[in-house]
Amino acid sequence: MSKLALFSLVASDLKRVDEVIALDTVCCQDVVTAISRHLNASGGKRLRPTLLLLSARACGELGDGPIRMAAVMETIHAATLVHDDVIDNAEVRRGSPSTNQVWGNQVSVLAGDWLYMQAFSIALRERSFRILDILTDLTKMMVEGELLQAELIGRIDVTEQQNHELIHRKTACLLSACSLVGALMADASEETEERLRTYGWNVGMAFQLIDDVLDFEASESVLGKPVGNDLKEGKVTLPMILALQSCTRAERAQVETVVRERGYTSVPAVRMLEILDRHGAIAEVRRRAGQFCEIALESLSGLPETPYRRALEDAAGHWAIVRPS
Repeated sequence: MSKLALFSLVASDLKRVDEVIALDTVCCQDVVTAISRHLNASGGKRLRPTLLLLSARACGELGDGPIRMAAVMETIHAATLVHDDVIDNAEVRRGSPSTNQVWGNQVSVLAGDWLYMQAFSIALRERSFRILDILTDLTKMMVEGELLQAELIGRIDVTEQQNHELIHRKTACLLSACSLVGALMADASEETEERLRTYGWNVGMAFQLIDDVLDFEASESVLGKPVGNDLKEGKVTLPMILALQSCTRAERAQVETVVRERGYTSVPAVRMLEILDRHGAIAEVRRRAGQFCEIALESLSGLPETPYRRALEDAAGHWAIVRPS
């Protein structure tokens, strides 16, 4: 199934998701509405709502519930982006000026808070304590991820376990919640719920690992943000964690310099890529991402054979191994 065919399965659903977001993120304060529209207009892969929709449809649910919950997940994701950009002092998001650059930190933080609360307001319409429990746990998990990341900023002694925990809390738990909620909306069995939760978590882990690789390898037009930005922000991700385990003292000093200077003033960005290649870190991270994808695919084995299941299978490759622009 091509990427175009994959998205065509839920294209009409995604259009309705955008309509729900546009309608339900109108605020009495015009600036919040403007920020929401800015985020919506800047595009994005719609990975989270697509995962939820495909999961629900793969379980046989054809009603409107998944549309609303897909809007909830995308709104939560938008809120995290706004807060992340403030914390990171980012300048670009999805190829456009970040919200904090346009509206400032104070307004952006408050707008992110409003988006979080509005997402819960939409979710309340489902009258499901189970869904609210999932969203509450998810929000706590992501905040804990931000706190962990703040603790690790500027350190080059980050361990693989700490990095794994960070990806789990900041990325994988949200994708896992999306696929799980999709199953819930279809009143799927507990076994199916667990299969789809496992699927989403593993795709999320793989997706973030490839994102960390692309931060070193891709172009800015693909990433929608500056290349090599993680190290500039003091974030040591898995590719560099693995390289630092076997690099020379001189190479380690160069990495320390980039992290300390928060930029490539004394050491060029290409040098970081040379270090990663020399120690096989990029290839190893891609291999690990592939392992997560294999587990994701295995978890779908109990689902009925439908175009939606095949789309979920193909999505693991399209989103996690060769991340689309």
